[in-house]
Amino acid sequence: MLRASGILMPLFSLPSKYGIGTLGREAYRFIDFLQKSGQSYWQMLPVGPTGFGDSPYQSFSVCAGNPYFIDLDMLTEDKLLTKAEIEAVDWGNNTEVDYSLLYNERFKILNLAAERFLKKKSIEFEVFCRYHAWWLDDYALFMAIKDSLSGCSFDRWEKGLKFRSEEAIEKVKNKLAPQINSYKVQQFLFRKQWKKLKNYAESKGIALIGDIPIYTAFDSADVWGSPQLFQLDEELNPAAVAGVPPDAFSADGQLWGNPLYDWDYMKKDGYSWWLRRFKEALSLFDYIRIDHFRAFSAYFSIPADAKTAAPGKWVKGPGEHFFDTLKQSLGELPVIAEDLGDLDDDVRNLLKYTGFPGMKVLQFAFDPEADSDYLPHNIGKNCVVYTGTHDNETAVGFCKEGDKLQVKFAREYLRIGENDSFNWGLIKSAMATPAETVILQMQDFLGLDNTARINTPSVKSGNWRWRIDYSCLNDWLAKIIRDTTATYRRLPPVKTSKEKKCVTKETKSKA
Repeated sequence: MLRASGILMPLFSLPSKYGIGTLGREAYRFIDFLQKSGQSYWQMLPVGPTGFGDSPYQSFSVCAGNPYFIDLDMLTEDKLLTKAEIEAVDWGNNTEVDYSLLYNERFKILNLAAERFLKKKSIEFEVFCRYHAWWLDDYALFMAIKDSLSGCSFDRWEKGLKFRSEEAIEKVKNKLAPQINSYKVQQFLFRKQWKKLKNYAESKGIALIGDIPIYTAFDSADVWGSPQLFQLDEELNPAAVAGVPPDAFSADGQLWGNPLYDWDYMKKDGYSWWLRRFKEALSLFDYIRIDHFRAFSAYFSIPADAKTAAPGKWVKGPGEHFFDTLKQSLGELPVIAEDLGDLDDDVRNLLKYTGFPGMKVLQFAFDPEADSDYLPHNIGKNCVVYTGTHDNETAVGFCKEGDKLQVKFAREYLRIGENDSFNWGLIKSAMATPAETVILQMQDFLGLDNTARINTPSVKSGNWRWRIDYSCLNDWLAKIIRDTTATYRRLPPVKTSKEKKCVTKETKSKA
């Protein structure tokens, strides 16, 4: 990564008329906005189909794309839907994401589009299904069965389906063939629209940063389809689950509930599941943020029957051997390591060994009693600086509702007066650091308070809903951001005429 900057903006937060941000027109307009703003990166959250709590970090599949992101207007251009069919649905007020409405309405119209698509007998679709069969077959079958059982978690399915007996699986494949095929078509349409958008981003000089949640959801096609990869008991229930220990923020710790990997089995298998997972992610993104990197050094294992994270213990993770194996197969990995939380020397040494840039979040810097690693004067080059992440307050929210002593110290350290703009003071401080890369929340550029917060950890409802107003992505704001980016020497290099021709030729060849 060169000295540059980008914006953290969830895909679901983009404007649209149909309940949630999509891969359609507004995604292209946001890429144009990034280019006008002098940015080099668009960082998103995970883009998989959301499960429990609507969280992108609790997905039904680590490789599937979220069907909600398929743009409906683009399906009308493909003659798979009509405008009248789309507009006949009440998509809500579109001020925030209404997941209940989407669950009840979106799949009806996607199933209609899939039914029409399948009548065309697409060879491209057949090739797609064969190439991605290793995850697509389990995902489509898993979702079709769930739908037939009113969304019931797989651990409560009848025994034949739960344990995937050959007879039960063949029977349900025949019975649910139309639903299975619909889910496969949805993934094909998602990838088709994604590829087009990614090519457009590349033509505009914008790199996409994705996000790999380290753990899978228990109720997922991954656990159901490959239970041998996880620490499960004979009834396919988790033997232990993931989380983090008690700390200053939570006396009970955090009990995430995700099943833990059987790293011994994965090592014997050459980490083949992870290799395929990374290949899929790298086909979508230019860079990948690995969530909860510290678990590759040591992970927190909590007894499955525990009510809090307190009884958990640290267990050694796969460490250097895991990343050596990935690099041998995939080459140098374009990875950002989310190295936040409870760190020790083993985690720091693993990060140094991999060479991955870690993360520095300025909102964590301002303990007046400590010389924090996150304070700008302690930040080095090989890292990515954030004002805050999706789990943080907005900059304005932090100023208004954060710890008063920390806010006071932040104002003193950053020389932000009481009448000055706190969010822009924090933004400029991040931009001024030696870090090669800075990623800033869109809400911080807009000066929004905590009503625009993406997620509040440990709060189970009301998250992942914020959406930006269409009018906010304007040339006036783009110029302000660009001028600030230029001041701190983070503008992307200007391409020569020869380089522009090469990029154009390459982009056309990939389209």
